[in-house]
Amino acid sequence: MARILLLHSMYGLRPAVHQAADRFRTAGHEVHVPDLYDGRVVDTPEEGIAIKEEIGREELLKRAVAAAARLPADGLVYAGFSLGAAIAQNLALGDERARGLLLMHGTSDMAEGVSADDLPVQLHVADPDTNEPADWLNAWYIQLRRARAEVEVFRYPGVGHLFTDPDLPDYNAPAAERAWAIALDFVDTL
Repeated sequence: MARILLLHSMYGLRPAVHQAADRFRTAGHEVHVPDLYDGRVVDTPEEGIAIKEEIGREELLKRAVAAAARLPADGLVYAGFSLGAAIAQNLALGDERARGLLLMHGTSDMAEGVSADDLPVQLHVADPDTNEPADWLNAWYIQLRRARAEVEVFRYPGVGHLFTDPDLPDYNAPAAERAWAIALDFVDTL
């Protein structure tokens, strides 16, 4: 059983995030889903960007750190969607007790000299994805490998950015089911 901290996208704590948490729970994992937006949920990227900017990157990170700190110290799997994936990456790379990192639809930049010794990392991303361009993903991959993380990247051709969220226009059922099957297998190994 893994203990998972699952972070929502810039749309807020939507039903799709709860559905993802339920998938993990059904597989026998413990899942914690903090609300970084204080109950606000939006329907458009523009509204999501506005809330993200209003709260600010540092405050969102502080809220996620506080959520992680409330959990037992025996190792977490950090996971997230898009914005939540970027935050999860920052937390996992700063937490020596991290057991794994599952990124759905997003990544973050890395500071030089970060060590991720043998940290299992899995990324699921649209191909192409204007939010995660190929040159960015290639550089991101190289940085994580240099930090000694164990990285797997799964690209899904012809789908939209948040292709696992059934309530958004990006949703693609076959790609979503494939991503969830691979992600659940990944978390089962941690």
